[in-house]
Amino acid sequence: MKIRKEEALEYHIQGRHGKIEVVPTKPCVTARDLSLAYTPGVAVPCKEIEQNPEDVYKYTAKGNLVAVVSNGTAVLGLGDIGPMAGKPVMEGKGVLFKRFADIDVFDIELKTKDPKEVIKAVQLLEPTFGGINLEDIKAPECFEIEEELKKTMNIPVFHDDQHGTAIISCAALINAAELAGKKLNTLRLVINGAGAAAIACANLYVRAGVKKENIMMCDSKGVISKSRKDLNKYKELYASETDRKTLADAMQGADVFVGLSVAGVVTKDMIRSMASDPIVFAMANPDPEISYEDAVDARKDIIMATGRSDYPNQVNNVLGFPFIFRGALDVKATAITEEMKMAAVNALACLAKEKVPDVVIKAYGGLDFSFGREYIIPKPFDPRVLWKVAPAVAKAAIENGVARVKIENWHQYEEELKERLGMSREVIRTMVQKAQKAPKCVVYPEGEEDKIIRAALTSMEYGIATPVLLGDEEVIKGKLHAMGYGPDGITIIDPLKARSSETYVNAFYEARARKGVTLRQAQTLLKQPNYFGSMMVKLGHADALISGLTTSYPETIRPALQCLGVKEGFNVASGLYIVIAKKDVYFFADATVNVNPTAEQLAEIAISAADTVRRFDLEPRVAMLSFSNFGSAPMPESIKVRNAVEIVKKTRPDIMIDGEMQADAAVVPQMRETDYPFTTLKGKSNILVFPDLNSGNIAYKLMARIGNADVIGPVLMGISKPVHVLQRGASVEDIINMTAIAVVDAGQK
Repeated sequence: MKIRKEEALEYHIQGRHGKIEVVPTKPCVTARDLSLAYTPGVAVPCKEIEQNPEDVYKYTAKGNLVAVVSNGTAVLGLGDIGPMAGKPVMEGKGVLFKRFADIDVFDIELKTKDPKEVIKAVQLLEPTFGGINLEDIKAPECFEIEEELKKTMNIPVFHDDQHGTAIISCAALINAAELAGKKLNTLRLVINGAGAAAIACANLYVRAGVKKENIMMCDSKGVISKSRKDLNKYKELYASETDRKTLADAMQGADVFVGLSVAGVVTKDMIRSMASDPIVFAMANPDPEISYEDAVDARKDIIMATGRSDYPNQVNNVLGFPFIFRGALDVKATAITEEMKMAAVNALACLAKEKVPDVVIKAYGGLDFSFGREYIIPKPFDPRVLWKVAPAVAKAAIENGVARVKIENWHQYEEELKERLGMSREVIRTMVQKAQKAPKCVVYPEGEEDKIIRAALTSMEYGIATPVLLGDEEVIKGKLHAMGYGPDGITIIDPLKARSSETYVNAFYEARARKGVTLRQAQTLLKQPNYFGSMMVKLGHADALISGLTTSYPETIRPALQCLGVKEGFNVASGLYIVIAKKDVYFFADATVNVNPTAEQLAEIAISAADTVRRFDLEPRVAMLSFSNFGSAPMPESIKVRNAVEIVKKTRPDIMIDGEMQADAAVVPQMRETDYPFTTLKGKSNILVFPDLNSGNIAYKLMARIGNADVIGPVLMGISKPVHVLQRGASVEDIINMTAIAVVDAGQK
């Protein structure tokens, strides 16, 4: 996947610079709030902590706060680039902690290469943090730093560069050995690379059952043998009594190759020289020690893993560190022990053998996979990793005696972990994965706009869509050139010059001649990109249309309705906004089209919304909103909503729906269970159908501006073919997301 320089820079600079911010978790609006948050009220918890230091976990964020600490001496394949240049990586690490395990992070970059100074600085941080994640510190200094901190600190210290790769690859090794019909204690194993990750991998493999004397380690000078005089104490641990000199020598007859080095150092002949059913983990990034294609071409009996996401068996550290820290923090562990690491290893190895649920299959574009040579380790986006690995680590901490608290109800803990993950936020990623499985042709009438061009390029590169840009060809080509791209793969059409214009004019005129449109008017209208694009979709020359970045809503929807009309069996078009608020996703309908819909129209909107939401792999739960709760205020406006509910229940009994109800009753299921136990709507509703355009439009805009929710859409419903509208000023990411939704919509239709 190609990432353009300007795209990466724009991602980091747009809006608030960087990737992280601090958000208060308590109200701080009134003078009283301020008095509680700071002086004089803050003195109360301070005194409590002074009397009982463990109360710091009760009254502060320490228990969910990890420091990502680096001096920038070994950054992400970039080498010694220094602490400031490494800061974007450390912020990114914080994003992964939050995204995968809901752990808060402060990244701390230290301006020193002296290990003693790093040690002292981190020791002084202990009162602030619940755990320390050391990151991108070069070997051998990283060993000294971690060893000393583990001895002297009373919170978990974990160097992910060492142990993350070790844990994930060890789980993969256990499963690969089983599939190859080999036992760990008989494996002859070659490790190429002798840095932090390599030493940690070797140590963990030995703990798992591999014999130390069966491990042969190589560095840039060849085999690490006892005859060499240039070894540090860490390499000496794995010095072999051998006459073999080169990596090629070492690999002859080996059962396993583990690469933690550089690209291209392994040849096909080296793979051919290995034992039967060779296990090859070529984990150099971004390019492995031997390409996947070359390795499987050399040996058909190979079990292959890399660090890349575009091949089977990705060894990715994100499968480890968020969940290991989650388990450690939740029991207030004082350390991360070897037993806790092995608990994570075994949990990952076992998870790979479980039946893969639909949510994971759908997340990976519908590709079905099960335990076997191309699936020896769970996928990085498998949500089950959180509630499998974290509890395993927490249990090991309790059994090890390093936990300050014990978890009694493990089922409840698992449910809490699922809630932390905010599963419903995965809906957009699911749509992208679906679109990649079956990309479609998408036309963008605003093809001269920079954001549209960037989104079209990215959608093409991600395999989401084949884009068509409408506009002046020279203008678009000039902008593509300025971005460093040629026009390859993108179709550019100027509606003013297109050969197909006459075809579209005639088709439009034929459909609208008895609706007040003259031939001259048709010729004028089809010069407009939105009309031209809509007719492309009408005649099957494109599968979907995305517009609205620079035009008003009526300018986009009117051409779509005139060219395409509503789909069979429907009487109204309507709009659906996707509103992502914290850990929940809601769908607002209709906030864009129908000013004051009738009961019949509201019922149709609710049905359209439910069918659309099912495409997101969510079970629709529809709340029909009003100012009245189940007859508490029987006015014409609320009775209309109640009647709409009855229509849906009769015509579509498969849809869970109820109302009329107020908004708080819709989103707080406990309120319904207590006050309205008779309701047929169970759990938190995810579709909110508004009684009129006033309320719907006001609600979604308030959510976006005051509620800080991410709003995507609207998705147009009820139109015969996919046309979707962007909000004015939408970001490139919004346009890509809407493109994915349109592609999936086109596939469904």
